[in-house]
Amino acid sequence: MDFDAAYGVVQDILANVRRVVVGKEAEIKLVLAALLSGGHVLVEGPPGIAKTLMAKSIARSIRGEFRRIQGNPDILPSDIMGFHIYSLDGSSRFIRGPIFANILFFDELNRAPTRSQAALLEAMQEGQVTVDGVTYPLSRPFMVIATQIPAALGPGTFPITPTLVDRFSVRIRSGYSSPEEEFEIVSRSDVLDAAYLEPVTDVETVNQVIQFIRDNVHVDARISKYIVDLLGYVRGRDDVVAGVGHRPSIGLYRIARVVALMEGRDYVIPDDVKEVFEAVVAHRVLPRPEATEEDVLEVVHDALSNVRVPKE
Repeated sequence: MDFDAAYGVVQDILANVRRVVVGKEAEIKLVLAALLSGGHVLVEGPPGIAKTLMAKSIARSIRGEFRRIQGNPDILPSDIMGFHIYSLDGSSRFIRGPIFANILFFDELNRAPTRSQAALLEAMQEGQVTVDGVTYPLSRPFMVIATQIPAALGPGTFPITPTLVDRFSVRIRSGYSSPEEEFEIVSRSDVLDAAYLEPVTDVETVNQVIQFIRDNVHVDARISKYIVDLLGYVRGRDDVVAGVGHRPSIGLYRIARVVALMEGRDYVIPDDVKEVFEAVVAHRVLPRPEATEEDVLEVVHDALSNVRVPKE
């Protein structure tokens, strides 16, 4: 695969998803960037804003397997990963759970108890699950897209543990569409469905694109240092109780490469890092208890304002 082929595949997927998802340009781009960088996505926002449609559309565009889990207080780890059925002769058969998919859509993750949330950790980090001591590899590509509803919308929510939050390379805060976009949604509502989409590529080709990006999209050492400096600034803030670990550094590096390809380049520039910095970092910052979401965003934006940008 060469650059033009990889770029073409990415643009075909973006264009296909846009056929049924009105607006949400930044969100679509971030979700696809996460997929092509080996990451996972946490989406925050009210119901009915095309979160499921976006996930289904990307899965259908790549001819990938899509599975959905609805978060609820009664869900068990076995409902996610699967379980063994044992026979009287001592043999066993493994029944695969919905996690065995290319794109797993976990709706209302914060309605699932902590024990069940933990079932995602090994899968998201290592691309495998272990059930009764037996390890099973997951499909490639594999991505979790999880939604988190605001606690104010109803009772029965559980906090998502910081360990699991850190596994999400990108957080998207999505809201309602503009009046113009909503007019288009209403006017085209009969055909805004992933079922109307035809695949534009397949998972094997997507895996080739992922490998091409790793091998051929260049990140200069100055860009890598810029990433490290940005995260170092966040960690050094007095108003941050616990700074971010190394996963966001790696995530910025990988996602910036995908953004570069989306923009038609085989090299990363500082603007690629800036574009995704908030989405990659903000949800991982642990501020003081009295801090608000706006305070966290201020930390992120201060980093972008105060850390020196590498020049040519």
